[in-house]
Amino acid sequence: MTENWATFVTAEPDLAALVEERFGAFTHHVLATLRRDGSPRTSGLEVRFLHGELWLGMMPDSLKALDLRRDPRFALQANPGEGTGMGGGDVRISGRAIEVEDPAVKSGYVKEVEPPEPFHLFRTELTEVVRTYVEDDTYLVAQVWKPGEPVRTLKRT
Repeated sequence: MTENWATFVTAEPDLAALVEERFGAFTHHVLATLRRDGSPRTSGLEVRFLHGELWLGMMPDSLKALDLRRDPRFALQANPGEGTGMGGGDVRISGRAIEVEDPAVKSGYVKEVEPPEPFHLFRTELTEVVRTYVEDDTYLVAQVWKPGEPVRTLKRT
């Protein structure tokens, strides 16, 4: 089961707001894709939350775009920032990236974001969102959301 960003926001608005805040704190994040041989590839990436979708834009024929065309599975990690503070926690999103071919949708994205053209544009279908943080300098807390399920909160010392 997969859902778009708007579905996640509706299901878990507080966690979604924290996730967007973490991604909004820095411009560049880390995208993991799968190479042709199945091994992982990590790449820098900018993301956008617009009109109920999480969008991934990429340069034409970039290796990450070619990876996603071949196998749409991805993992995306928010830039943790400098030092070890991890303000707001560590945030990761997993799912599938679906390339957008519709000229009207791409045109709307261009009007909002003004990316260098040409470019690949992918919308995402989420399979998991995870926020990990330290509570009271004692507990490692993980909040895990999957489509159709409430957020699970796991704590360990």
